[in-house]
Amino acid sequence: MKFSEFVGQVQHRLSLPDEGEALRATRATLSTLGERLQAGEAKDLAASLPMEIDRFLTTAESGQRFDFDEFADRVARRSHTDRPDAIYHAQQIVALVAETVAPGELDQVRGQLPDDYDTLFEFVEQEPPSA
Repeated sequence: MKFSEFVGQVQHRLSLPDEGEALRATRATLSTLGERLQAGEAKDLAASLPMEIDRFLTTAESGQRFDFDEFADRVARRSHTDRPDAIYHAQQIVALVAETVAPGELDQVRGQLPDDYDTLFEFVEQEPPSA
């Protein structure tokens, strides 16, 4: 997926008025996620994303320990929105990332996060169990 398509999808899913706000929401979500993940996992996740977006995951200090409440607060501050909107935006952006990256990549991300992060993956479509 190309950069403009990714940002356009974010803008559409979040019903944002312009691409600038979509990019701000994307940056807030992915940079915060990049801070929480171990560096190797952030780099793996970033590899399948458009070049202009992948850096959001890899430029921050990775491997920080914070719970989902802190994640939501950081995203809200960075995106200049309230906490409920920040959570919804992050959920939709993570769902789009899940559609963009290789199958199983998001499972590895989830494996690094505690159970309180399950809310973040609410809109990620689950793969059907193999027969």
